[in-house]
Amino acid sequence: MKSAFLRNALILGMLSAVGPFAIDMYLPAFPAIARDFQVDVSGVQMSLMSFFLAVALCQIAYGPLSDRFGRKPPLYFGLGLFVLAGIGCSFAPNVETLIAFRFLQGVGSCATMVIPRAIIRDLHTGHEAARLMATSMLVFSVSPILAPLAGSALTAFFSWRVIFWAIALIGLGGLAVVLFLLPETHKPDQGRGGIAQAFRTYGSLLKDRRFLGLAFIGGFSQASFFAYLAGSSVIFIEHFGMTPSAYSMIFASNAIAFIGSAQFNSTFMRRFGAERVVRIAISCFASLVTLLFLLTMLGVDSVFVLWGLLFVSFGCLGFVIPSTAVLALEEHGPVAGTASALMGTLQLSTGAVIIALVSAFYDGTPVSMVSAIFACALVALTLSFRTMKPRRVYP
Repeated sequence: MKSAFLRNALILGMLSAVGPFAIDMYLPAFPAIARDFQVDVSGVQMSLMSFFLAVALCQIAYGPLSDRFGRKPPLYFGLGLFVLAGIGCSFAPNVETLIAFRFLQGVGSCATMVIPRAIIRDLHTGHEAARLMATSMLVFSVSPILAPLAGSALTAFFSWRVIFWAIALIGLGGLAVVLFLLPETHKPDQGRGGIAQAFRTYGSLLKDRRFLGLAFIGGFSQASFFAYLAGSSVIFIEHFGMTPSAYSMIFASNAIAFIGSAQFNSTFMRRFGAERVVRIAISCFASLVTLLFLLTMLGVDSVFVLWGLLFVSFGCLGFVIPSTAVLALEEHGPVAGTASALMGTLQLSTGAVIIALVSAFYDGTPVSMVSAIFACALVALTLSFRTMKPRRVYP
């Protein structure tokens, strides 16, 4: 049983890491891409926003398809498109073409983001689901740790275009995992009624205030990290004058804080209850981000202050994001794919808006990024106290 659990965690973690690799690996190359295309960095940031927007919108389709036809067929399609779009990115002649191919790559990538969550719900519920999610995230953590380092190394020795060939190869690896290692966990259900039934299910979920509250608590928590994704490379490399390799180490350390804290999440859920864990963690996150916002507004412009407070803050999110995902899907097992898709759409749409705002208001300083993180933290904190009551404790 333990070996099967670890095997599932390894497979799901590898699949979940495909999309983040496509994000994290090219972050250190933002300045190089901007120079090559002779555009502002904000133009390159829009390629990140288009990726997130595609992931957000297309989850609506992947969720019902995975409920009706099984989990594996949509993964084949998504990963195949992901590989082809990655090759297209490597040949992009201008930033507009890069943005377009990144959108297509996001369309493919979202299959690996929504379906693994549904598979976890197929296999487990409660704190066991949280444990599987956390263990998968431990595997998934190779992306924010290694991807920026690999991207900076490729940028230093080759053209940034080589990065997208590497991303395409990762997509091929994901296809091999689905084909040879991933079991089908959801039997095809041809009687679900197609598109009409899917929209009825979405309508029902959109009326569920608890589901929406939990989805947006996780969504605004994730959006705060997306604001960091959008602004951090330019801030640390151009504003603070760090090398791409040094920036990659800082990026990896913040990711380690998030992934590391998530490993204790199921233990705390079992002992204190998921809702209490979320409320305490989101309160700590909001308090730390508020301190960072005030220091930034007072003119404190220190790489150590920014990095240190973000490190601890993102550690808090390791307790928030997995717990809210488990709670949101807990009562929707028969339509876990559809529920996971809607949750992902709401969360990634929120993240795409935040990325666009950070890009639009970037002024060469950390102000826009920190302000966006601060706003996301306050919204998530408010939603947590309006949505959850201390009534659920997992046995």
